[in-house]
Amino acid sequence: MLPRALARPLARWRLKEPRFAYLFEPPPDDDLVSLDCETTGLDVASAEILSIAAIKIRARRILTSQRLSLLIRRSAPTHRATVLVHHLRAVDSAGGIELDEALEQLLAFIGARPLVGYYLSFDLRMLNKFLRPKLGTGLINRAIEVSELYYDAKTHRLPDRHVDLSFASLSRDLDLPELPAHDPFNDALLAAMAYLRLTGGGWRVPDG
Repeated sequence: MLPRALARPLARWRLKEPRFAYLFEPPPDDDLVSLDCETTGLDVASAEILSIAAIKIRARRILTSQRLSLLIRRSAPTHRATVLVHHLRAVDSAGGIELDEALEQLLAFIGARPLVGYYLSFDLRMLNKFLRPKLGTGLINRAIEVSELYYDAKTHRLPDRHVDLSFASLSRDLDLPELPAHDPFNDALLAAMAYLRLTGGGWRVPDG
């Protein structure tokens, strides 16, 4: 992997459309975006994006009024497993927007802001699968992985213990609210809350 100092100029050089040059501008001070995607599976090569949510964080405040919730229109049949996990029927997906439009809305929303997420690398790989043919490059935004922050916090005080990186364990330790799972807005909101707890200096690692 190229160092970030080299990756950004290379990505800028590869950019196909000048109208997306704002992705390489300096991000606003104290701004981040918490991001989550719901997909049809965990295999990036074959999975499709069902929905996307993003929430701005500014000066350590979660701005739920500045949010993006996008449902993707799909022509493929909706499998029973997708309905059971995500509660999205074919009629629901039919009311969504085309993926290309959703990606443009997402890019305009996040701009050059750093991104926050729980297992964010998967979401970025899914988005970049569709963005690279469109842009000539993938997202180059700084990525802040909540699970890594949680792991570092646990092992800093208790270096020899096993760390359960499940979201259930993280939520319990950080005393996050219980929200319905597999909803991208809820997941983005919880990731934002977890980020602020882990970086705020007021959270102590439980001894148990």
